[in-house]
Order: sequence, then structure tokens, then C-alpha cells
Amino acid sequence: MIYIGLAGWGDHDDLYEGTPSNQKLETYASFFPVVELDSSFYAVQPLRNMEKWVRVTPSSFKFVVKAYQGMTGHQKSSEPFESREEMFAAFRASLEPLQRAGKLAMVLCQFPPWFDCKKEHVAYLRYVKEQLKDIPCALEFRNQTWFTSDMKERTLSFMKEENWIHSICDEPQAGVGSIPAVLQATNKEATLIRMHGRNRHGWNDPGNGKWRDVRYLYQYKEHELKEWQKNLSQLEKESKTIYMIFNNNSGGDAAGNAQEMISMLDIEYTGLAPRQLDLFSE
Repeated sequence: MIYIGLAGWGDHDDLYEGTPSNQKLETYASFFPVVELDSSFYAVQPLRNMEKWVRVTPSSFKFVVKAYQGMTGHQKSSEPFESREEMFAAFRASLEPLQRAGKLAMVLCQFPPWFDCKKEHVAYLRYVKEQLKDIPCALEFRNQTWFTSDMKERTLSFMKEENWIHSICDEPQAGVGSIPAVLQATNKEATLIRMHGRNRHGWNDPGNGKWRDVRYLYQYKEHELKEWQKNLSQLEKESKTIYMIFNNNSGGDAAGNAQEMISMLDIEYTGLAPRQLDLFSE
């Protein structure tokens, strides 16, 4: 099965005409069966948030939860936690409402561009997997050294041995801080695909601090989505479930591209939230 959704639910204005700001997730869940939860990257979420998000989404809805930034080396220390172990324990505890409800698809561990392929980083990946215990975990790199011609097969073999879900990225090839789309599953249960767009000139930080506004500024063309139609057909033979997340949010293109992909694949999801109806429509 292929589940298609978006990175976050707050940035897609074309979905929310007339929707109160505090009801966006309910409306989002009437369009898509899965969402990537990004707020967990910036702070370990309190249980009340997770419990609310469980409550307002359908029983079959799934969350791909992005790992807290301290766990993936985006920040140097474990603050505001006293130790690394405490940080991981708090993150695990935050997931319990999703796990109880059967709504946790996986945790996404996205590592930064400076996390290159070397022994100490391989050891840290093992540590992360150990700390996250039996939680399904996806691994995404942002450094090409993991997929050079002499390391690619070793990286994939390591991911299979450690039971990592492969986060396959569609992104521009813009130097060492980007990776190719390696179309191989490493987990029989699930594969994650993240559609970052192909804005090559906006991918790297030019030093003006505005790269976050332009990195994901991209609208996929029909022929590019058709490429992925073929890729998905291949990956479905290797993993039982495929999650495809559109992250090209900067210009508001993610929702439209995701809906186009759903239509192209002729998918009709059941179990979505009921669509809000206009009381004054005929």
C-alpha cells in the first residue's frame, strides 16, 4: 500500500479555506492518510499535544515523527536535558499516545550535512537505534559520502542489518550536502520517500540566512511525478508499505503535487476524516 501525505499540516493554505486555525489537522486528515510531524524536531512534544493529535484524527491515520534535533546532532548538546539518555527517554515517552493508538508509522532520524560516513558516526547510529528500542525508525542522510560508489552497498547492508527503514530522497544534486535517490528498500515492512523538490540553486545556504525560505521552493512537473510512478512500482515489490511525503512547501506546492500523485496512481483512501461541508451549499 502507498500512503501519500505532506510535511506538517500548517503551511497548506489551499486546503483550509474557512477552517479555524485550531482545526487544521482535522481538515488535513480529510485529504491525506499520513502526515510528517515536524514540531518534534524543534522540541520533544508534551503528552497533551500528542493526545490531542490522536484524538482529532481517524483511527487509521498515521504520523511520521521527526526525531528531536538533539538526537540527530543538529545541536551540539543535549539541552534542555541533563544527559543524552534522558533526552532519548523523554522522546520515547512522548510517542506513547501514538503507539497506543496504532498511529505511529515511524520515527524519522534525519542527520545533518556534516554527519559524514566514518566509524564514529556508524557507532552513533547503532546507539540511536539501541535507544529507540523496538520503535520503527527511518534513516535519512544529508551527506553524499554514505552513497559513494565504494560505500553505497556497505551503507545499504548496514541499514538492513540494523533494521533501519530507508528514507529515500528526491532532491537536487547540489554538492556533498545532498544525496542521490537510491531506489532500494532496506526494510521489508516499510520504506519512506521524501519529496524535497529540485531547486538546485536554493538548496545550499548562501550565507544570507534565507535558505529555509527557498530550499523547498519547487513545483513538480507531471513527467517528474511519472518518474516516481515507475519508482513506486519497483519499491512496492521490496516493502509492504510505502509512505511518500511531499516537503516542497515553500511556495505552497506540496498539497497540489501530492493530490496529483494520488490521482496518477488512481488511489482512493478509505477511512479519511469526513470533509467539512458548507452549510449554505445546495
